[in-house]
Amino acid sequence: MSKNASARSGPTQRQLRVGELIRQALSELLVRGEIHDEVITSHVITISEVRMSPDLRLATIFVMPLGGEDVERVLAALERNKRYLRGAVAKAVNLKFAPDIRFRKDESFETGQRIDQLLDSLKEQR
Repeated sequence: MSKNASARSGPTQRQLRVGELIRQALSELLVRGEIHDEVITSHVITISEVRMSPDLRLATIFVMPLGGEDVERVLAALERNKRYLRGAVAKAVNLKFAPDIRFRKDESFETGQRIDQLLDSLKEQR
């Protein structure tokens, strides 16, 4: 199978498993309040997904604060604490290399709302 064919087939089971382990480890850190940052402790943060690169060296973490408020401030706070979070993830998830981590706003909630609105407008047209 060519490299492009495997990229189109989606993430491997290993990528999915490692991503979920990292998601759980970060969620536990947030719940236990182990990150000493005023912005992070003052928000309930949802980690909806962690996507791993094929070589497992990069984790893209999709986050959303409850209610979607202060997204940019929360992302900035997570970036400030990235080094600590990477070390904590490395301890919690036994990998050969600690993956580099990057945080992104989870837009799946907004996409879902747009789809619902489109479906509702189609129902009204009938």
